[in-house]
Amino acid sequence: MNSFFFPKGKQMDLHVPKNFKLTIILSIILLIACIVASLAFGARVVSFQDILDGLSGKNEDSFGANIVRKRLSRTVFSLLCGAALGVSGALMQAITRNPLADPSILGVNTGASLFVVCGLAFFNISTANQYIWFALLGAALTAAFVFGIGSMGRGGATPIKLVLAGAATTAALSSLVTAILIPNSYAMDQFRFWQVGSVGSGTWDSITTFLPFLAIGILIAFISAPALNALALGDDVATGLGVRPGFLRLGGAIGGVVLCGAATALAGPIGFIGLMSTHVMRLILGPDVRFVIPMSAITGAIILTFSDVIGRLIASPGELEVGVVTAFIGAPILIILAKKSKVRSL
Repeated sequence: MNSFFFPKGKQMDLHVPKNFKLTIILSIILLIACIVASLAFGARVVSFQDILDGLSGKNEDSFGANIVRKRLSRTVFSLLCGAALGVSGALMQAITRNPLADPSILGVNTGASLFVVCGLAFFNISTANQYIWFALLGAALTAAFVFGIGSMGRGGATPIKLVLAGAATTAALSSLVTAILIPNSYAMDQFRFWQVGSVGSGTWDSITTFLPFLAIGILIAFISAPALNALALGDDVATGLGVRPGFLRLGGAIGGVVLCGAATALAGPIGFIGLMSTHVMRLILGPDVRFVIPMSAITGAIILTFSDVIGRLIASPGELEVGVVTAFIGAPILIILAKKSKVRSL
């Protein structure tokens, strides 16, 4: 397989992990289970027959089947956002060689949030397209700023420096968000439902708007995956293998920002999906990014959809926003990883 970032003839050989087939089978089974649960559970629980009727278009007068049809767009939206955040996390960990990298930890989500707030307060944005472009701009500028700060000083962009730069940037940008919202009641009303992160507002229109950005980000991820394996060996070794590290990092960052920014714009700043999904796949399959990236997409979709179902069940007949659930699960995992991790980079 040739890569735009990897000169022809210098690709690393593809060695399929011995447990890859079993992993993908189990992942697909879990994915299907999450889809069924997302369609079945909520303020009203529907039967399996209602799910079949809703998906097939039969029995249009059935109340349960109509509920399933309304939940279908939410479920698809959740799957796509989870996949985008999973791949974004895998890309950011690979290009920074930081096992703790994640869009929320590196401040990218907060940067997207700040620009969405500015759009609401000063430009009266209201459409999904407007949300996406403002979020992408904020995510891109924040990613560049964090990487620039983390690259200063001796040793360049080490994992711990990037995490600290991301934490400091997140704190500063969060303060700016609050400063803009306090005197602007309209922006605060619009923002307070968005900021906790939710897939409940997913519609077919938002899915259609999201798909091109998802396709671009995933395409960049797959193209860059072979070269990212070489980058894990260090810049000098990667250069010797024909990889252009600077160009590769730029391309990977663009892919990660597009995926994270678009998902954040439409669903809100949902954290820890990229961190959890990528770590699970790396523990099972090993460090080969060519397998970690596609499986992180599937795992991210599973985690986000499962978290959405949990939020609906816990607060039934209402719901607990999915961003709260993922933060509740992801924060202890981050603490455990930071405590047990003894490596300085991937």
